[in-house]
Amino acid sequence: MVTIRLYDTGARQIRDFVPLRPGCVSIYLCGATVQAPPHIGHIRSGLNFDIMRRWFDHRGYEVTFVRNVTDIDDKIIAKSAGQGRPWWSIGYENERAFNAGYDALGCLPPTYEPRATGHVPEMIEMMRGLIERGHAYEADGNVYFDVSSFPEYLRLSNQELENLLQPSGEGETGKRDPRDFAMWKAAKPGEPSWETPWGRGRPGWHLECSAMAHKYLGSAFDIHGGGLDLIFPHHENEIAQAKAYGDDFATYWVHNAWVTMSGEKMSKSLGNSVLVSEMCKRWRPIVLRYYLGTPHYRSMIEYSEEALREAEAAFARIEGFVQRAGELAGHPVEPAAEVPLAFAEAMDDDLGVPQAIAVVHTTVRQGNSALAADDKEAAVARLAEVRAMLGVLGLDPLDEHWAGESESGEDLHGVVDTLVGLVLQQREAARARKDWATADAIRDQLGQSGLVIEDGPQGPRWTLGPR
Repeated sequence: MVTIRLYDTGARQIRDFVPLRPGCVSIYLCGATVQAPPHIGHIRSGLNFDIMRRWFDHRGYEVTFVRNVTDIDDKIIAKSAGQGRPWWSIGYENERAFNAGYDALGCLPPTYEPRATGHVPEMIEMMRGLIERGHAYEADGNVYFDVSSFPEYLRLSNQELENLLQPSGEGETGKRDPRDFAMWKAAKPGEPSWETPWGRGRPGWHLECSAMAHKYLGSAFDIHGGGLDLIFPHHENEIAQAKAYGDDFATYWVHNAWVTMSGEKMSKSLGNSVLVSEMCKRWRPIVLRYYLGTPHYRSMIEYSEEALREAEAAFARIEGFVQRAGELAGHPVEPAAEVPLAFAEAMDDDLGVPQAIAVVHTTVRQGNSALAADDKEAAVARLAEVRAMLGVLGLDPLDEHWAGESESGEDLHGVVDTLVGLVLQQREAARARKDWATADAIRDQLGQSGLVIEDGPQGPRWTLGPR
């Protein structure tokens, strides 16, 4: 296997990836908490790890990818009470919205996608083991983790226990130390609950992931992922529970950065979120994937309409070459078996997508030069390379996932092509009789309609221009 290198949050450096099992990679990603439909900040995490998963697959690894669904938590319960709806109805509705968003942006489905509420027996078993080992205790129907019993606590976030302010929820009574965190919360009237040896209650957020990772990936796995905001308290508490239970847990910790707006993390509570469902009405999903997926996963993305327009224009250049080269070839051109070396080196180096996409654009420019020279062999070769690279990034416009998607987001391309073709015939007739003024006027009028006309060896062709 070629060496892939990843930035490990725990080590605070880029490390060579060495799998626990040769040729295999196991990934656990903290997925959606389904109290609301996803905004583009939510979906970025799934997209970044989709690219990671695709690259490992391209490099020949057998990938097991687990992305959980947190379908019970304080916010879901609060919304249930406020809206007078069952908690499970809110959770399921938003779970479907997340899956629709992942699918719209071309994310491959995970190997397993467990719901928290489906794994209460595993959580009870883990709590029982932690209590027996002296790492947890019951109080007033709650079960708490004793942070002083675990010397490695806070190594991931590099904090000092003496300075810790542990987030605490309502009803968390009976703590021996205010820094201890809840694994299980005692039942309250009207709230969902499950029976346990310590009384009825519901799981704490952190316990869910420790239990599900153990069930699906075993006592040790390769990569645990999530957003930067999860490092503390969520991932710290996951580590404490799992390792105190006896698991080795994750070997590498990989965190993606946020999508921000005016310098603030995009979030529902701040009122600055942009829903994926709304964005997909205004922008082609493949353009949205380009916008969210091509910055480095550890770099913040500052949301702006201008940046999206730039992404749209950049992808249009790639897509235009793919279409023109395919027309010149006259037959389907399959992706190359291997990606260019520079692209592979960029991806191996901590998933360097910005450098990798630069290789794509360089190859597109080479392909356009071949088209201009009517060099069919070179153009087709570059097309095969471009398709291979775009496939790794989930951005190949010829992939069946994007089939039927037109520039407007609706299947109107054929209709527009026929109408524009009639106008272009009139333009060609004007050019043939050397009526340059009429030919230019037709081109300019089409341009004012948002169409870009390009004259090439195979005749004129049209594309939608940037907004």
